Amino acid sequence: MADAKQFSNLPLAITMGDPGGVGAEITIKAWKAVRHEPTTFFVIDDPDRLRAFNEPIETITSPAEAADVFSSALPILPLGVSIKSNPGLSLLEHAPLVIASIERAVSFCLNDEAAGVVTNPIQKSTLMETGFSFSGHTEFLADLTKDAPMPANRRRGPVMLLAGPQLRTTPVSVHTPLSEAIKTLTTEGIVHTAIVTAEALTHEFGIAQPRLAVSGLNPHAGENGAIGLEDQTVISPAIDALKNEGVNAFGPLPADSMFHAEARAAYDAAICMYHDQALIPVKTLAFDETVNVTLGLPIIRTSPDHGTALDIAGKNTARPDSLVAAIRLAGDLARRRHA
Repeated sequence: MADAKQFSNLPLAITMGDPGGVGAEITIKAWKAVRHEPTTFFVIDDPDRLRAFNEPIETITSPAEAADVFSSALPILPLGVSIKSNPGLSLLEHAPLVIASIERAVSFCLNDEAAGVVTNPIQKSTLMETGFSFSGHTEFLADLTKDAPMPANRRRGPVMLLAGPQLRTTPVSVHTPLSEAIKTLTTEGIVHTAIVTAEALTHEFGIAQPRLAVSGLNPHAGENGAIGLEDQTVISPAIDALKNEGVNAFGPLPADSMFHAEARAAYDAAICMYHDQALIPVKTLAFDETVNVTLGLPIIRTSPDHGTALDIAGKNTARPDSLVAAIRLAGDLARRRHA
């Protein structure tokens, strides 16, 4: 394992994402935005594909070479195959390469050659058509790292955290249909999600005593059982269990009144019961700056919180803000974890 001093010099590994989307475009724009900052990165992609953007790039053979060229050129570590992208089209033939880019990025982290992974957006439906059995990056990364040891006394995830400048939210269920998310909501699942979140807030985000606001499931948090019982029978026991574990958690709170400015000042992260309950408020507040972070992994992973944007691919109009935020946050999280 690299020591803290060695680790501070490691670059981040950026994955290719779907070649038909905006991944290459926003990666080049992000490099231009951060190339004189402390955090360096390299991209696992096809150098010829990125040369089409007429920006300085440098082919490297190992992650260790990235820092030497980063300020003057975008470092590209070749996938080893030629990729002809068709902007706006997600092609089945690219699916194995998209997956390979992710696998290589993770392997670099597990081998102490990269400080963390930042993933460009993938087209899940395309990957699934080729037999990809995971519902998203979160689940795939958990599988790729399942045999690697976690940091000492840390609970394994995966847990998705959405981090924006004004709000952090964590959904208990992620890529699950809403009908199933409600049926499968458990006290144990809420407790697990909250503990992984609290540990990450302490160790990676530098919050000594994180405060967690726990949302209700039903309108008005069930209104004492008048509008559903889950808030009383599933969520409240989870909050009691968290308090017994020493976690500063409170609720359940009505989801329609816990995201305004005054309410947000009372907590460091909101534990939400399902995907949209967590993602709608954070994206509404800062759509272009929100970062997707996977907690509870033996590696650091962040991602821009948007999709492949096939509709604008190739038009040079994609904003890199979320990827820039993801790169900066990944660097910060990695440095704190290994400090």
